[in-house]
Amino acid sequence: MATARFLSRLPGRLGFRCCLLARGSSARLPTAALWALSGPGWDHGPPRPAGPRQRPTRAFSAAALVRAAPGPLQPYLRLMRLDKPIGTWLLYLPCTWSIALAAEPGCWPAWDMLLLFGTGALLMRGAGCTINDMWDREYDKKVSRTASRPLAAGEISSFQSLVFLGGQLSLALCVLLCLNYYSIALGAASLSLVVTYPLMKRITYWPQLFLGLAFNWGALLGWSAVQGSCNWSVCLPLYFSGVLWTLIYDTIYAHQDRRDDLAIGVKSTALKFNENTKLWLSGFSTMMLLGLTVTGINCDQTFPYYAAVMAVGFHLAQQIHTLDIHNPEDCWKKFISNRTLGFLLFLGIVLGNLWKSKNPEELKKPLESNSKETNLFRR
Repeated sequence: MATARFLSRLPGRLGFRCCLLARGSSARLPTAALWALSGPGWDHGPPRPAGPRQRPTRAFSAAALVRAAPGPLQPYLRLMRLDKPIGTWLLYLPCTWSIALAAEPGCWPAWDMLLLFGTGALLMRGAGCTINDMWDREYDKKVSRTASRPLAAGEISSFQSLVFLGGQLSLALCVLLCLNYYSIALGAASLSLVVTYPLMKRITYWPQLFLGLAFNWGALLGWSAVQGSCNWSVCLPLYFSGVLWTLIYDTIYAHQDRRDDLAIGVKSTALKFNENTKLWLSGFSTMMLLGLTVTGINCDQTFPYYAAVMAVGFHLAQQIHTLDIHNPEDCWKKFISNRTLGFLLFLGIVLGNLWKSKNPEELKKPLESNSKETNLFRR
């Protein structure tokens, strides 16, 4: 008590906070605030917690930018999860793999395509989150940690969210129309997956599979955007590997929220696999690495690519071996580490492509054209 009286004499807020600590009090944030970070892509209703504690926000984080936006705009930015960019990265990375693989031997990936697909990933992830919240509005109202979401909290109406969704999809369409006709048709074909995915958790224990099918469409689209059409011997194993990757990281993520899923009747692979999760994840990892190897063989990749695939294998092995499915904090850390995994593979693809010598036939073309021009002048 003497310590508490001493600390209470300290000036201003410092004394108040120290006094609370000394008396063993705790100032608690609202429950919903503890789940400030969201899960991948468009959330699985109900949206997953980021972990058991609020994490400190960095000065230049996406969350800080959203908080600095004008008040009327903030609910819309939070609706599209602009303050939680991990899902956007996981949607974007398979696009970067495909774009880099499609680059000409010895060349860097097309930077304009990387920027275009980055914009598209941001918009489509936002649209997916909006669709998810529109489907799950009533679910979110019943769960304390999701009740503060803009739709559930009544900050914006269903009609406003529908108009906002239309705006996001319109902008995404503008991005798609920058591509060739083949890619436009291919991109449009993914819309059914985007719209129906949020319903899958109500009818199957494999919603993560449907998320993977939607989230990795860029593995097909990136190649066709660069080359004009898909080389299926490369694109299909890459897409297959991406789907398996999503099954891995999203199953880990789903383990954070098993109790809430059971309480409100939502299904997931975490509930299906339960204590056998590590065995399932090991099988998915093996098949993913096999798919990446087939992809590399079919597009004549070089040593840096296969070194990156090995690094991905070690990363997955470490994730699974040390995973504690009963510890939400550990599940969250393992989940977000997959962004690093995605960058590792992208770097390996870029370096592997630069390692290649330029196609001898491509090198002959300018020489042949020059010789023809010389012959014409001689005549």
